[in-house]
Amino acid sequence: MKNIFEKTVVEQTIKRIEKLSPETQPLWGKMSVEKMLAHCNVTYEMIYEQEKHPKPNAFMKFILKTFVKSQVIGEKPYSRNGQTAPQFIIKDERVFEAEKKRLIDYITKTQELGQEYFNNKESHSFGKLSKTEWNNMFYKHLDHHLSQFNV
Repeated sequence: MKNIFEKTVVEQTIKRIEKLSPETQPLWGKMSVEKMLAHCNVTYEMIYEQEKHPKPNAFMKFILKTFVKSQVIGEKPYSRNGQTAPQFIIKDERVFEAEKKRLIDYITKTQELGQEYFNNKESHSFGKLSKTEWNNMFYKHLDHHLSQFNV
């Protein structure tokens, strides 16, 4: 898996994002391109804007850690048309350029903070994660959705 904390990987990822346009259509799934960008931003909102997303209660956190965590932080790619967690479903309309800029800014900020900043940092849903687990979660999700939109 590529390392999203490396500047060259961030540059490659941003180039992929820059290839998107408001007219870009998905190869699979129902999301529009601006909703996909907003969907990808949720991962970063849970880190940098925690007030937007209430933390799960103890029971839900147990369920997430037991049944979801390994799929999210593991190296196995996501399958197409998989289940989306409710907080990641974008129901309202979004502005393409604004969501694109937010995502690029979040990715850049994360890379600048570096992998050591994230090593053993508490995640919103899964408890403490290693820098490798954070990387897998960040990169795999971005790669999945950028591939969904053929970039």
